[in-house]
Amino acid sequence: MKDKTVLITGASSGIGLACAEAFSREGAKLILAARRKDRLIDLAETLGTETLPLELDVRDRAAVEATLAELPEAWSHIDVLVNNAGLSRGLETVYEGDHTDWEEMIDTNIKGLLWLTRAVVPGMVARDRGHVINIGSVSGHDVYPGGAVYCGTKFAVHAITTGLRIDLKGTRVRCSTVDPGMVESEFSLVRFHGDDERADGVYRNFPPLQPEDVAEAVLFCATRPPHVNIGEMILWPTDQKTVTISHPRGTD
Repeated sequence: MKDKTVLITGASSGIGLACAEAFSREGAKLILAARRKDRLIDLAETLGTETLPLELDVRDRAAVEATLAELPEAWSHIDVLVNNAGLSRGLETVYEGDHTDWEEMIDTNIKGLLWLTRAVVPGMVARDRGHVINIGSVSGHDVYPGGAVYCGTKFAVHAITTGLRIDLKGTRVRCSTVDPGMVESEFSLVRFHGDDERADGVYRNFPPLQPEDVAEAVLFCATRPPHVNIGEMILWPTDQKTVTISHPRGTD
């Protein structure tokens, strides 16, 4: 990965931040994109590699297209795209759900991934090299109560990743998805609209994955030999067996 250019969305916290740290250790040049540019600037100061922070809301197609079109020449050839930006909102049933929550999930998890992919992959195809790594979820393989729309977005990520890999036939551009189970991050805090107590309760039943665990899987995908494409990698906490079945061991 030394001197290769890696673009990571949602890089200001959680899995995205951990991916930035993992790729920086390998000597990659990092384009870090998120809405909270102040966090990106602080993160960049801790990384021992060239870094370009970008304030970017992946839901804004015009902003995505303009921002990537205006990248300095030294940063314009992206070798790895990590589509990490994503979120969940609420646990309501479909018939009681908040349409603004639905729109935010769909616009971020599906459309945002598509806008970045559409902007970056043509350059990869033209250079006949590159790698798209999408952060999916075990929720893209099964559905849990109250998670219909979020799960629907992650099923879409799975389908888009598979379709893109098919579309890339005849090129050397690779496409992967990394699908984690429960990860301790800001995910639940965002889902519950800032309710710290409710968010903390999500992680009390068993040791969850850490963002660093997912980042190592992403790095593994990116560092295989050119003839190897990891299509899909699923990560579970040891005590989580499905999206709805787990062993309540506690975290001690």
